[in-house]
Amino acid sequence: MKAHKDGVLQKLLGEGSEVFDYDLIVIGGGSGGLACSKEAAALGKKVMVLDYVVPTPKGTTWGLGGTCVNVGCIPKKLMHQTALLGTAVEDARKFGWEFSDQGESYIQHGRKYEALHGTQRYMINWLFDMDCRKELHHNLILGLRSPNANIESFSDPPSRNGKIPVNDEEQTNVPHIYAIGDILEGKWELTPVAIQAGKLLARRCDYVNVPTTVFTPMEYGSCGYPEEKAVEIYGQENLEIYHSLFWPLEFTVPGRDNNRCYAKIICNKLDNERVIGFHYLGPNAGEVTQGFGAAMKCGITKDQLDNTIGIHPTCAEIFTTMEVTKSSGGDITQSGC
Repeated sequence: MKAHKDGVLQKLLGEGSEVFDYDLIVIGGGSGGLACSKEAAALGKKVMVLDYVVPTPKGTTWGLGGTCVNVGCIPKKLMHQTALLGTAVEDARKFGWEFSDQGESYIQHGRKYEALHGTQRYMINWLFDMDCRKELHHNLILGLRSPNANIESFSDPPSRNGKIPVNDEEQTNVPHIYAIGDILEGKWELTPVAIQAGKLLARRCDYVNVPTTVFTPMEYGSCGYPEEKAVEIYGQENLEIYHSLFWPLEFTVPGRDNNRCYAKIICNKLDNERVIGFHYLGPNAGEVTQGFGAAMKCGITKDQLDNTIGIHPTCAEIFTTMEVTKSSGGDITQSGC
C-alpha cells in the first residue's frame, strides 16, 4: 500500500506501463452514468463524464440527469397525478363536495392532461404478465371511452435498435468497456435499476426481482416473473398461481365499476410455494409493489402471506386472503369489501 501511495508500485510494475489521465470515463450523464461516476469518485478515482443531448427542432435541450429527470419518470408522474386529480374532482361531488363555477374553471384548465388520455397511444409492453395486460387493456377501454384510443399489446419483443448486448457482468465485447442503464439489450429500462447497476458494477444487480409500475389510469405494478416466463422456466406443473379480482372501497360512493382491479401471485411449488411473481392492477400500485418487492427479496412464501394480518380496508390486503387458483377455474369476483 505504501508503494502504491508513493507511486513506486507503478515503476515496479514496469517503466513502460501506460499512464492514463482518468481512471474511468462515463459516456452519458443519466441516472446510471451519474450513479457510477459518483460512486467511483467517492472511492478516490478520477472520473470524467461525457454528456450531450441533441436539441429538438425547436432548440430545446437539457443538462445532466438524462431521460428520468427531464422527459421520463418525473414529468410522467406529475402528469399522471394531474389526471388522477381530475378523476378525484369528479368523485368528490358524489362524496358531498361542492365547487364554485370559478373553481371548476380553474380545475378544468389544470386537467388538460385528462383529455390527452383519449388520444394517447398506450403500448402494453410484452415483458409484463398476459393476464394483467388483458385486464389493463379492459380498464383502458372502459376508462377512456374514446374512439381515438389506440392500445397495442406486443406479442413479440419490440425492436431494440441501438441497444448494446452485454454479458451477465454488463461487459461488452470490448473487455474494458461496460454498459448499464437503458442502452442494455433485454434489460429493464428503469431509473432505479440503472442507479443500482452503476453503483454496484462490481457486485452484480438482480434483474429478476425488479419492482416496477406502469402509471396508466388504472396503475399496474409487478415484481418477478410474468406467468408466461415462469411457466417457461419452472414448468406449469411446478407452479401454483393464485389470483383475484377486487374493488377498492373508495370506488363504491362514486359508483365506479366493481371488480375492475386484479391481483395475482405466482408460486414455486418445489420451493415451499415461494412467490416468484407478483402482479397488482389497482390504485397506488407503486406504493403497494415497493413493499412486496422487499418481501420477495427476502424470499416470501404463500404461507407467510396467508399468516400476515391485512390492514382493512385496503387494496393490498387482498394478497393476504387469496385462495382461488387458476388451475381450479374458480370464481375470482368479489361481492363485498
